[in-house]
Order: sequence, then structure tokens, then C-alpha cells
Amino acid sequence: MSGSWTSTLLWLIPLCGAVITLILPLRPKGLGTFALLVTIASAVLAFAAAVDFSPSGGTQFEQSHSWIPDFGLTYHVGMDGLSLVLVVLTATCVPCALGYGLWARRPNMRGYAALMLLLQAAVVLLLVSRDLLIFYIGFELMIVPLALLIAIWGGPNRYRATVRFVIYTLVGSLLMLVAIITIGLQAGSFDLDKVGTSDSRWLFLAFMAAFAIKAPLYPFHGWVPEAYREAPPEIAGLLSGVVSKAGAYGMLRFALPLFPGPAHDLRRWFVALAIIGLLWSSLMAFRQPDSRGVIAYSSIAQMSLIGLGIFVMNDIGATGATFQMVNHGLLSVLLFLIAGIVEVRTGEGLFRRLGGLARGRPALATIVMTTGIAALAVPGSALFASEFLVLLGAFRDWWLIGALASLAIVLAAMYMLRWISAILHDAPAEASPGPSRMRDVRWEAVYLVPLIAAVLALSVYPYAVTHRVSLSLHGIVSSVTAKALP
Repeated sequence: MSGSWTSTLLWLIPLCGAVITLILPLRPKGLGTFALLVTIASAVLAFAAAVDFSPSGGTQFEQSHSWIPDFGLTYHVGMDGLSLVLVVLTATCVPCALGYGLWARRPNMRGYAALMLLLQAAVVLLLVSRDLLIFYIGFELMIVPLALLIAIWGGPNRYRATVRFVIYTLVGSLLMLVAIITIGLQAGSFDLDKVGTSDSRWLFLAFMAAFAIKAPLYPFHGWVPEAYREAPPEIAGLLSGVVSKAGAYGMLRFALPLFPGPAHDLRRWFVALAIIGLLWSSLMAFRQPDSRGVIAYSSIAQMSLIGLGIFVMNDIGATGATFQMVNHGLLSVLLFLIAGIVEVRTGEGLFRRLGGLARGRPALATIVMTTGIAALAVPGSALFASEFLVLLGAFRDWWLIGALASLAIVLAAMYMLRWISAILHDAPAEASPGPSRMRDVRWEAVYLVPLIAAVLALSVYPYAVTHRVSLSLHGIVSSVTAKALP
């Protein structure tokens, strides 16, 4: 065995916390508090790793030892800049989502808290993995807590949403498993440092199917609208803000470096799908009758923009895509938690029965306006910086693609302004007692503060992310472009 225990502890702490939560003889509030403390401990460790991380040092916090030598299986974990920023994103979002669940008083807190911790462990495991099979274990393990969290604590159509989510993700995952086994048998190892590259388009597409479904990218998004509406708000936020990043991360970590030739040859098709998804989802978001619908389709649009940044295949676009992952993750969780607070307080979710909530509710109005303006990508915001980098990367090679993507940014401003206005200012079209009874947000806003602080901090200092990921992304992009050279 060799290396640091940091990467291992980042997924082991929440996993052990999940097991302990199941056996602790505490009341629901005590169990929830214990789980929250576990997630906070994981966040402290993740931020400590970010402080210790050297942007010029490549993969760090590595640990590797033989697992099943006869089958070429190793336990190999570590973090480069790309892994690190997404681990920190996960460690930031999960405590906020779990805190919202405590405020909402989810029934069966023992099972709920344990599943939330298991979800965090699975996400971090796949992010720190340097072995294809370890990555696959984390990738698949996410399905279990997510399916149960939706099916048990979701809305009236939760079972249908759960079945659709499981079918979509399992089909993609099984295709990727076949590709992983094929690569591992050919290389005699599943270690990412030993498997080499492949020119097989079929294997590349098998990986991409799994990642495109998880992301989700158009047209593999069929499970998204219903799942985001039926899941509890905090789970919808984690699906959109954290779990979807596993798909985009997989493209950068595995699909492009392992298959540089097919990735370069087929990139125009993925750029085209990204633009179609970006424009279509932006238009759909503008037409949604409820807050969750707007956020769901805007999430698909933002993930399409991330896909565009990845497949323009230059350093600028890839850096913008990664920064966009972080910004979108923070804002998605924020938006879903705000929508959840409004739903709980008013009992309403449709725009025609909401409106005018700014009057007499200064804390809610401040939070909604701050989040909405950040999501508008106004100049000076973190989202503006990441979207600008993606557009710059697109214009560098394809001016028409850049122009179409810019049009989608305008559409994004339109649906976010509509979201702000529908909640805070518009008069309800249908009379409902819920909005008039709603009091201003109080201590539940505590769970939103870390997310808002992170968004504001990255608006002031985006270099905190871009500097840490630049070396990793340059290596990924150059591996693809070098393979394409004659």
C-alpha cells in the first residue's frame, strides 16, 4: 500500500456514517444531527485537501494497492484538479440538502439520513477513483439511494418517476460495464494508468451512452422532468447539481482520454446535439407552468452548454465547462431548495397560484433575487465567467456554434427573469390562501447561506477553480488533439 489516506477518507467517512446512523439508538432529530455532522466533517476534509492541493502537481492524495491480482484489479484512488473541485462541490451541497431535509422533517429519519450519506459516499468514490471498476462501483451505487429517496419520500407520481430513472440509468450503465470489461481484458488491468487507449467507436459510444444519460444530455433526458418534479426538493437539487456532474466528469476523465480518436472524429455530432439541447431546453424552460419545471429544463440546458464546452476540445472550452459544472451545481441546489421552501410554506408550486411573495418578506426576496441574478449570468458573476469561457472556446473553432450558443444565453435570461417575477412580483391568476399565509424565511435560510456564499466567492475569485483544473484539462484535451494529428 502507498500514498495518502485523504482520498479514501473522503468516501469512507460518509459510508461509515451511514452504517452508524442505521444502528445508533437515537431519536430522529438526533440521527439527523449526527448525519449532518458527518457531512460537515467530510466538507472540512475536502476543503483542507483543496488548500493543500498543488495546481502544478498532477494527481495527488493517491493511494494504491493490489485488490484481486489474478483479475488485474487494484484499489487506486487519487485526485487531480478536476476531481478535487467536484469533490468540494459535493461536500458543499450535501450538508445543505440534508439540512433542508431536517427542516422539512422527513419521516423515517434513520433511513433518510443513511441514504443521503450513502449517496455522498458513492459520488465521492467515483470522483476519486483511478480504476475503471472502482469508478463503476461508485457510478452504480448512486442508483440505490437515489431510487429509494425518490420512491419513499417523493411526490404522488414517485413510483413512475423512480422506475423511469432506474431503467434509463441501468441501460446506460450496463453498456458501460460491457465496455469496461472489454478494455480491462484487452489491457490486463483496469487501472486508469495502465489501460492505454482504444480506437473502437463502439466502446466509446457505450461509455458516452452512460454518461449522456446521467448528465443528462439531449436526447437522453427522458427521465429528468418527472424525476425532478416528483423527488423531494433536496434530492432533485442533488440530482441536478451533483449527480449530473458524474456524467460530465466521466466524459472528461474516461471517454475522451481512453478513446481520443473516436472522440475527435465524432465530436461534431456531440456539438450538434449540445446546441440542439441547449436551444430546445431553454425554450421549454420558458414555457413551464411551475418553478420545478423551469429549473429542470434549465438544468438540461446548462448541462448541454457543459457538453458543448467539452466537445469543442480546446483548453478554454474545457475550463469553462468545468467551471460551469461547479457554478451550475451550486445554483441548482439553491434553486431547488428555494422552490422547496416556497412549496412547504405555501402548499403551492404552480406559478398561476403563486406571486407577490416579495411583499413583507425581505429575507425571501433577497435570497431569490441574489440567486436569480447569479443564475442570469450577469457580468461579474461566476456563471458569466464560465459561460464566457465556453462561448470563447466555441467561437475559436466554430463561429456559428458560438453564435447559436449565445442566443441560448439570451433565452436563459428570459426564463430566469420569468421565474423571479412569478415568485416575487406577479399577482396570482388564481386565488389561493397559501401565499398570503406564508411568513418570511427564518432559520431554514441557514442551509442556503453556504451555497450563496460559495457563489459570491467564486464571482469574486473564479481563479480558485480555473487555476486548479487547468493542468488536468490541458492534459485531457492535448491527448485527444495529439491523437488526431497526422
